Amino acid sequence: MTSTRERQRAAARARLEREMAERAARARKRRQTQAIVGAGAALLLVVAGSVWLAASIGDDDKKQDTAAAPGFVQCTWTEVPKEQRTKEIKDVGLPAAQQPNTGTQTLTFDTNLGPITAKVDRSVAPCTAASFTHLASKGFLDNTKCHRLVTEGIKVLQCGDPSATGKGWRDTDGTGGPSYRMAEENLPTDKRPPYPEGVIAMANSGQPGSTGSQFFIVYGDSPLDANYTVLGNITGGMDIVNQVAKAGDDGAYAKQAGGGHPKKEIVIEKMTMSEAQG
Repeated sequence: MTSTRERQRAAARARLEREMAERAARARKRRQTQAIVGAGAALLLVVAGSVWLAASIGDDDKKQDTAAAPGFVQCTWTEVPKEQRTKEIKDVGLPAAQQPNTGTQTLTFDTNLGPITAKVDRSVAPCTAASFTHLASKGFLDNTKCHRLVTEGIKVLQCGDPSATGKGWRDTDGTGGPSYRMAEENLPTDKRPPYPEGVIAMANSGQPGSTGSQFFIVYGDSPLDANYTVLGNITGGMDIVNQVAKAGDDGAYAKQAGGGHPKKEIVIEKMTMSEAQG
């Protein structure tokens, strides 16, 4: 009997150890996937951990009135404290708190390589759409470069840093954004893959409520975890994104977040948001 009990206990311990190992492996896989865009956002969005986490914590007393009129939602914009803003942070004020949550918009990037357009549905991402409408009205991303391309794994072209301008590249490229952050919305938790080819989604720092202005265009189905706001779907110009992807990247971010600067430069000469027709 003793021998039998010992064998049963040994078998139970072995099962527990296998289960723990499997859970640890899954956790490592999640962290590795999130690191591509999440940890990479430390490069891509703003000295991310300190600035955005501090901005997103403890600012509840600044939240706007939560009542919204019919056909509108109440958006909360969390300002980055002035003492924590780097020169890569561009202050263009805040969008209005109440924003429409019906209808569709056309997002257009007029680039040096041609126009890229996307359809944005306000019913699923009203606050992100409102932010882009506000930023477009301020010329926020005019004459900025897409600073990061990943050609292995997630297959994304990342843009949206207002400080990524001029000739050549700087170490700070990919660390800029507006002086406010917002909560993530329209997360594709029920989609497989979550980010298929043709999606335009928002980068973040890996912390909740850290979405700014940086976004990525997916040019090949990506196995990212569903932690990034889906803003819309590309309706024109994917051939341009594919041209940039085909030219490759310089590997500048290979050791940290993956990828590098696009070898074929793509510049957003003007960004506009307009009401969709029809």
